[in-house]
Amino acid sequence: MGDPKTQGEKAAAHSVVIAPSGKSRQFESGGRSVTFVPLSIKRRHRTKMIVPPEGDTGLRGTTSMDLPLIRTLGKAFYWERLIESGEVANATELARLFKLEAGWVSEVLRMTLLAPDIVRAILDGRQPRHLNLHAVRGRQKEVPLDWNEQRKLFDFDSA
Repeated sequence: MGDPKTQGEKAAAHSVVIAPSGKSRQFESGGRSVTFVPLSIKRRHRTKMIVPPEGDTGLRGTTSMDLPLIRTLGKAFYWERLIESGEVANATELARLFKLEAGWVSEVLRMTLLAPDIVRAILDGRQPRHLNLHAVRGRQKEVPLDWNEQRKLFDFDSA
């Protein structure tokens, strides 16, 4: 075994802190509704905690953060930005760049077509229990483009 002090220094080197970069806001961009949510991600040893922006008065008591879903949603919007900015031409090139399956990249990119209130509920941890990564990627049933149909599919009004 190594020196405990050395292991502690290694753990400190792996800690990640991302500070919020502003207030959350929603706006239209290129005919699409965009929700910007600044998050602070703090990593303590093997656990991660998402801290909402200061002054946020959203629901706090009954949240259920689905971290894999939130991470994948973040990847989807990041990848969409890479495509829209012209850094990559399409999903196939994006898959090659990150050495991923093109079909999986396309599934994840479809998550950017979710209704803004559904995205907000996922980020807040208020989504219905059955609304998970498997459902949102269209594995159980294809996710419609129409936002009202999405809400019906995911029983969102009852959430």
